[in-house]
Order: sequence, then C-alpha cells, then structure tokens
Amino acid sequence: MNNRHKRAVKKTAEGDGMIRLNKYIANSGVCSRRDADKLISDGEISVDGKAVTDLGTKVSTRAKVKYKGRLLNPERKVYILLNKPAGYVSTMDDPHAGKLVTDLIKSACSERVYPVGRLDKDTTGLLLFTNDGELTKKLTHPSHGKKKVYHVHLNRPLTKNDMISLTEGVDIGELVAADAVAYPDPEDKTQVGMEIHSGQNRVVRKMFEALGYKIKKLDRVYFAGLTKKNLPRGKWRSLTEKEINILKR
Repeated sequence: MNNRHKRAVKKTAEGDGMIRLNKYIANSGVCSRRDADKLISDGEISVDGKAVTDLGTKVSTRAKVKYKGRLLNPERKVYILLNKPAGYVSTMDDPHAGKLVTDLIKSACSERVYPVGRLDKDTTGLLLFTNDGELTKKLTHPSHGKKKVYHVHLNRPLTKNDMISLTEGVDIGELVAADAVAYPDPEDKTQVGMEIHSGQNRVVRKMFEALGYKIKKLDRVYFAGLTKKNLPRGKWRSLTEKEINILKR
C-alpha cells in the first residue's frame, strides 16, 4: 500500500468515527501519542471492557476507553499561550469585570478553555489556557514544582538583606520562599528577577509587601518551560507538539 493510499484509508476511517487508539488516548489528555503506545503495549488500556495491546488498533469515538479504571474523553485538547496585558481579569465568572482574558483568545478555538492558574488584573505576562484537566492539575499542584519567573519593578531598590529574606522565607500567613532572586540589571536594583514554584494567589506581591515594598509592575516571563519569545503583549499562540509533550512529562 503506497503512502497516498494509506492517507486515504486513514482519512476514511477517521471520517467514519474510527481513530487510532493512541490518538484517542492523547486527545484525552493522558499523555503524548508516543507514551500512549507504551500504555497500550503494557496492557494498561481497555476498550469496551477488554484489554488491548495491539498498537495499530482503531476505535470508535463512541467506544468506552479506560485507563486505570477511568473513562477517557477523546475531545480534542487545546493549548493556548497568551502574553497577558494589564487590565484584564483572569477569572471566568466575574460579572463585574470590565475586561476578561478570554476576550483576547476568542478567535483561538471553538472549544471552551480555562486559564491554568491566575494572573491578577495588573500583572502581565504568560498565561496558559487549556481544556486538559489532567495537565492543569499537574501544572498547578505545588508538588510538581513547576517553575515560574517574574520580572518585578519596585518602588525602591531591593536591599541585599531583603533579597536573602526572600530566598529563606517570608511570612505571608505562612512561610513562603523564592527559589532564586537576582538583579537583572546590577545598575538598577529596583528591578528584580524572581523564580518561584508556589501557586498561591498573589504570592509575589504579598512577599514584597510583607518586606515593605510596593510593586509598580509585575510581569511573568517564564512558566513551566514556556517563554514570551516572539509573543507580543496581548497576543496568543497555540503550543507546539514538542512544548505539549514537555509539559506532560
């Protein structure tokens, strides 16, 4: 069978509601297609109550596919990265919010997606949206230690002692410590780079306020391996397959 014929057969099968089992699993958000192949070969996937180990298996989108006893949903998973501007609210259900982050990604997809964590109204930078619940749990749970980096502009220079305090722990109702703190520009110590994995709401602002500083500008420049490179403020892009696989690891 030549490649052209193979593509035609694949298109016909998927048009009839039949898709490769590894694609079904990947669409459900469990893992990448490559990792799905291993789950299949290890006998960890069942289709309509029967374990399946054949990597070439095609299934109906209406089939009951389970992994570890959990029924999978083959809805197409969407992953969108936004460079959030100031003035937009991250919550999905605030009737009093003037501008919502979802307004900025209306043209991105037809699926309903949700922000992974939050950035407050005045904070700018990276915000990820997805309908992949498994990945959202992984990225937001502190036990996974997903790194976030912020560029902080302060109302006065950060002292060396306060920089040490940030890494040793600041009491904001509980003791929270940054993973690293540095001056991006040694000549301007009102600007600070801060790496942290805590997912607590407004944690960066609370830490600096506890030390007597006011934040003039706060920008998230790195999130779980994703950066703002070639992504202007207020714009969005879909993640690449490589980036999605990295997030799922």
